[in-house]
Amino acid sequence: MTPTVPRFEELTAPSHWRTVDFISDLHLQACEPATVAAFEHYLATTAADALFILGDLFEVWVGDDALLDPGSFEAKGCAALHAAAQRLPVFFMHGNRDFLAGPAFLQHCGIAGLHDPTVLAFAGQRYVLTHGDLLCVDDVDYQRFRVLARSASWQQQFLSQPLAARRAQARGIRQESESRKQSGAVYADVDAGAATAWLQAAGARTLIHGHTHKPADHPLIPGLRRVVLSDWDAAAMPPRLETLRLSAAGLERVPLAPMYRAS
Repeated sequence: MTPTVPRFEELTAPSHWRTVDFISDLHLQACEPATVAAFEHYLATTAADALFILGDLFEVWVGDDALLDPGSFEAKGCAALHAAAQRLPVFFMHGNRDFLAGPAFLQHCGIAGLHDPTVLAFAGQRYVLTHGDLLCVDDVDYQRFRVLARSASWQQQFLSQPLAARRAQARGIRQESESRKQSGAVYADVDAGAATAWLQAAGARTLIHGHTHKPADHPLIPGLRRVVLSDWDAAAMPPRLETLRLSAAGLERVPLAPMYRAS
C-alpha cells in the first residue's frame, strides 16, 4: 500500500512535567494475573508526571457496558486506572485490540483519550505517538479490516449484540490469533518509508509506537528514528515489563521486573 500521512493532533506538555512514561501492548486479561498485578503495582508506584498508554492495554474490549457487569475483569482493571488518574494525568490511545473502548470507559477511569497519531511537544522536542498498526502498510488484509472495524455501522452492529455473545466472539478471535502465532506466521512490521513521511510531516525527529512487540531503536534517514515499546508478560522468562521514560535528557528504557515480585 502507498504510505499516507494522516491528520495529527498536538499536545504540549505543561512546563512542570519532568518525566513522562510510555507503555503499550500489556494485553491485560484475567488468565494472566501476574501481568495484571505488575501493572497495578506500576500504577501505584510510578514517579512519572504523566502516563501515555499507546494501545492494546487490554487483550480485548467488547464494549463499555462490560464495566456494568458485576465483578467483571474490565471493572477491576479500570479501578486501578482510576486510582492512578487521581495522582497523575493518564492518556489512552486505542490499539487494534481495544479500539472499542469508548467515552464511558474514559470517564469511568478518569483518563483522557488520545488521537492516533498525536505529536507531543516536550522539552523543546517533538515526538510522534502512535499505536503503530497504521504504519504496517504491507498487511493489506488487516488495513482493510481496520477501516471496516472503525466504521460507525460496523461498531453499531457489533455492540448491538448481547454482551455474552460479544465475549464469545472475542474468545474465538483470541484463539485464532494464538493459533496463528503457534504456526509461526510472520507479521508485517512498520514501513520505514511511511514512518519517515509521518515524521517529516509532523516536524518531529522521533516516532514512538507499540503494536509489533519488537522493542528496539530503529534509525530511519539521518536525524530520524522510530522507537518501539515493549509488550508486557510477567510470566515470561525473563519477564517482559518495561516502560519507556522521557525526560529532558531524552528517552530511557526502564525495566520494571526488579521492582515486582509475584505473590
